Amino acid sequence: MKVCYSCKKEIPADLFIGRQSSCPSCRSDLHVCLNCSFYESGAYNDCRESQAERVLDKNRSNFCDYFRYRESSAGGDTAPDDVRNKLEALFKQSS
Repeated sequence: MKVCYSCKKEIPADLFIGRQSSCPSCRSDLHVCLNCSFYESGAYNDCRESQAERVLDKNRSNFCDYFRYRESSAGGDTAPDDVRNKLEALFKQSS
């Protein structure tokens, strides 16, 4: 399932994602780093593809040849706060 990084709504499966494609719901660009399966905040240039050229605006359309739309689970991505809370609960000592 493809989901827009901006509005978190599902993208139709039959929609071709090209450089000028935009989300049918919020009109945000879709061919962007934030929607790419190689995007990882904190990685070198925030990208796990070592041969990709640097892209400064991660939320603007780009010409990256390595772009692959990120597939998300049916439940959607887990919010960072949820992950942090789960980690804290895991390491929290019981009294």
